[in-house]
Amino acid sequence: MRLFKIVFLNQGKVYEIFARTVRQGELYGFVEVEDLIFQETSSLVVDPSAEKLKEEFSGVQRTRIPIHSVIRIDEVEKQDHGPGKIIEIDANSNITPFPTHFINPKNTPEK
Repeated sequence: MRLFKIVFLNQGKVYEIFARTVRQGELYGFVEVEDLIFQETSSLVVDPSAEKLKEEFSGVQRTRIPIHSVIRIDEVEKQDHGPGKIIEIDANSNITPFPTHFINPKNTPEK
């Protein structure tokens, strides 16, 4: 069985989720993602990022992601999928969110 790994940018964070169905949605400019899959943990070690993601999407059957926020969509084998995660982006991070503003709103030039 194949799954889709969707990586997208949301509110300054990079989200990595897994789903069974990905398609162009009825709303223009959105990717529709259905049947989200979260890795069940059977060990005592819990990844806080994966738990936060699971909590955020609890009860969600279908979500729509703006197409300009999508970084990548991969089709993967079921056994190859890891836990979904949320990656925080800060000033010291080596990840640059795209699209980004050319002018930092905090440092806008005077008119």
